Amino acid sequence: MPQFKKHRISKNDNVKLNRTETDGQKLKKDRDRCEVLFQALRSELITLQAQLYAERKQKLLIVFQAMDAAGKDGTIRSVFEGANPQGVVVTSFKRPSEDELAHDFLWRVHKSVPPKGMLGVFNRSHYEDVLVVRVHDLVPESVWRPRYEMINDFEKMLTASGTRIIKFFLHISKNEQQRRFQERIDDPSKRWKFDPADLEKRKLWDGYERAFEEMFDKCATRKCPWYIVPSDQNWYRDLVVTSVIVETLKDMNPQYPSSADVTGVVVE
Repeated sequence: MPQFKKHRISKNDNVKLNRTETDGQKLKKDRDRCEVLFQALRSELITLQAQLYAERKQKLLIVFQAMDAAGKDGTIRSVFEGANPQGVVVTSFKRPSEDELAHDFLWRVHKSVPPKGMLGVFNRSHYEDVLVVRVHDLVPESVWRPRYEMINDFEKMLTASGTRIIKFFLHISKNEQQRRFQERIDDPSKRWKFDPADLEKRKLWDGYERAFEEMFDKCATRKCPWYIVPSDQNWYRDLVVTSVIVETLKDMNPQYPSSADVTGVVVE
């Protein structure tokens, strides 16, 4: 089985995204085997998620961040296909509402943290408040810079209360983003995904890279790790993400609760 621990980063790794791999070409010759492995891992994930839901003692929070068109939606659909929808909650963090802006930046996030027994998925997250607001100069540095420490304290509090956290950055190349944007424009069935504002954000690619790099440096902790997942190929991306989630759930070791003694019980 391929090992994906190399994609996990540690604090002070000094990540440079323009020198970090975006594809899984090294396993391309083994793609068929990897596809079979992915299906097996997803089946294992479904079983472990059912045990987590039945146990109702632990919770898992999975965070996805990425450049536009990196495939957050597609990853979530593919990886969690077949999971019990009662035990999985996906929260997408869009532009904050007026009510959300009237509160502290973590207010809307804390409300969506999964309760016991649940697997929570964040499509974007609290990290938007050290990314978008920084790159687009929405608030001054004196506002966004202290948020790294606030985020670390927030995640530390969640882990202390029984929430396991894993964080994925889906890493695509600028050329692959260009290809995917053009595909959305050219294919009528995908055109709904395209927002002209994405092209303006694309012009800020370098600024986003710097913001992500500092995010990794400040917020990659031992208990709440970041994984930089090469995502130019969907099959490799999904395999890495599923493998890490399964490994995490196995470490959590959820168990079905003990049932009542039904010896001799006959339903009439």
